Amino acid sequence: MDRPEVLPGTPEFVIKLPKDGAEAHGFLLTEFGYNGTHKFLLRQGSAVAAEAWPGLGDHARRFREELRANGGLVDAVPDPDRPDAPRRWIAARDIECNSSSAAAALVYGYGASGPESWRTDDGHPLGDYLSTGWRAPRKAWLVRGSNVSGHNLVRQLWLTEGIVSLAATHLPRLEEDDPTKSTLRRFVQEGYEGAASYNQKRGLVDELHAFLTQMRIGDTVATIGDGTLYLGRITGDAVQTTSPGGLSNLRRSVRWLPKGHPYEELPEGVQQKLSVQHDVVDLTGVLDALDQLAEQQGQQAPAGGDVSSVERVEPRELVLPPVTDALAEELLVHDKGWLEEVRHHLVEDRQIVLYGPPGTGKTYLAMKLAEYFGGGPERVKIVQFHPSYAYEDFFEGFRPVEDPETREVAFRLTAGPLRELADLASREGNQHVPYFLIIDEINRANLAKVFGELYFLLEYRERTVRLTYSGDDFALPRNLFVIGTMNTADRSIALVDSAMRRRFSFVELSPRTEPTAGLLARWLEREGKDPEAARLLDALNSRIDDPDFAIGPSYLMKPDAHRDGGLERVWRAKILPLLEEHHYGEGLDIAARYGLDALRADLG
Repeated sequence: MDRPEVLPGTPEFVIKLPKDGAEAHGFLLTEFGYNGTHKFLLRQGSAVAAEAWPGLGDHARRFREELRANGGLVDAVPDPDRPDAPRRWIAARDIECNSSSAAAALVYGYGASGPESWRTDDGHPLGDYLSTGWRAPRKAWLVRGSNVSGHNLVRQLWLTEGIVSLAATHLPRLEEDDPTKSTLRRFVQEGYEGAASYNQKRGLVDELHAFLTQMRIGDTVATIGDGTLYLGRITGDAVQTTSPGGLSNLRRSVRWLPKGHPYEELPEGVQQKLSVQHDVVDLTGVLDALDQLAEQQGQQAPAGGDVSSVERVEPRELVLPPVTDALAEELLVHDKGWLEEVRHHLVEDRQIVLYGPPGTGKTYLAMKLAEYFGGGPERVKIVQFHPSYAYEDFFEGFRPVEDPETREVAFRLTAGPLRELADLASREGNQHVPYFLIIDEINRANLAKVFGELYFLLEYRERTVRLTYSGDDFALPRNLFVIGTMNTADRSIALVDSAMRRRFSFVELSPRTEPTAGLLARWLEREGKDPEAARLLDALNSRIDDPDFAIGPSYLMKPDAHRDGGLERVWRAKILPLLEEHHYGEGLDIAARYGLDALRADLG
């Protein structure tokens, strides 16, 4: 009997059984099974688990029993060197299954998802080779378009013409209306060879697949332009066309709502989703919140415009916004020159470290400055260093990925936060847009281990190095800025090696010097609260000999500290324990020296 026809364009798939690594192999078939999905051919010689688990369905259980009875499954020859190995059967012939999931259940002995369980040799799931299956009735999507190769398509094209688009500049003409992820991967590999890194290609595949096959008419679509969130409904299928400069070759028609929503007024959950740094992001998790925003205005679509060409955003040099009086007032920094000096360090060195004792607002200030100089939180990524943090976590490496069905672990090359942000910053048209990476507690990790060859790139942004894992020639974009924070009470700044000192500018935040000195008094005045807390904090720090253990004002800039008994609670539970640790073993009466009663007695 001739072998059934294999589905064109699909490879051989494999399942590795747990414990002993035995393998089953098979192919997707052109013919469809009873449930409307492609049949699957389990290859002769494939290993099958002999044990049937309680979760196995009745049909699958009968199928296995029939194959045992007619000789389709026979006992595997035991391995004398592995007497404890699980009992296996072997497929004595090719076995045609109703679906890939039926084949997976046959192999595992329990119900399993075929599209996820069967994998190619390089780890891609069978599902990548299938057309889109079931999805939620209505989904929501973010599509970015405010900077496409230097053009603001949101303002200049999307809102006026009623569309949303992807550039897809190098994507060849697609013959399928519903291309599989495997098909798109092949086109991206060919079309973007030399034009994108492996991580960028993988992101492109996901974005194209979402735009072409996951999005549907009636879905909600959102975009951000000029600090404003715009919402609309998708009204048309994806269309592949040609466009000026190849800026919008994939398009969907959209009915945009007439008014936008300022980013800073959006619900926190929506802001968090919008901070994901991809061109297409699934926002279905916050669909209810987006619907509520849409209900705040009518459902009338904006008037369409006849735009024959796209306004060009003139290329400009990379600049950071100047420090304003409003920024200084918001941060309660009375000396605007201090902020201007921080800006100067960022422009000149691209990376700084804010260091000082606990409670001096290092992380808060880092986030505020990054969002201000970067133009919004969507251009800021935050990572937390710790002793076990490594290069593979920070930049890229082979990371273990567990199969949810087999519990088997495979290693895949995965981009870390720095690689993701660098790829985004280096995209065409983004070179003048600043992006910020905040490294909180930068001195908690082994910096030489975490940065690896990237140490070189921090100093020489115009050069490239060959990466350890991917082998790419990589350069750190000049528009990527790094702000680190360092707690000097946790680990002294004196322990920082000379390589890091040379590559970072160090900016001190100390309760004894501006802008931190006097910060609490300014905050209390702005909030209309009793100034006593500021006087007590100054008196406390005057008694602390080691400046690295001075107490910052953040502890007293919270509402709880100014409720009835709040000051005493904060002093007793947060401030005095720090000082007890500092004077551990000295036999000093901490309360007598640093307690509120002692300080108030001094102040009279």
